[in-house]
Amino acid sequence: MTYVVTDNCIRCKYTDCVEVCPVDCFYEGENFLVIHPDECIDCGVCEPECPAGAIKPDTEPGLDMWLKLNADFSTQWPNITVKRDPLPEATEMDGLEGKYEKYFSPEPGQGD
Repeated sequence: MTYVVTDNCIRCKYTDCVEVCPVDCFYEGENFLVIHPDECIDCGVCEPECPAGAIKPDTEPGLDMWLKLNADFSTQWPNITVKRDPLPEATEMDGLEGKYEKYFSPEPGQGD
């Protein structure tokens, strides 16, 4: 089992999860975070830290697309290990439907 970041992270990008990860398996895109599935040790400390509820265990049904997206982009984006402020629009974007289709950016973030 691993954990996976899902669509509600898009345009929120809270980094509370990054701060508690003991193995630094988060990677940063322009407006989204991903977890590297081969680095995640399944400890689960990140899941309750996400204010947007965007982190899920990979055992939940319907996460195939998100598992692939996390795996693909975790090899392309820079590692992030420090907490930063969320995106300015995080509060208004939290909970919106269809964020992947409307707002996902494949561009990398700044990393550490």
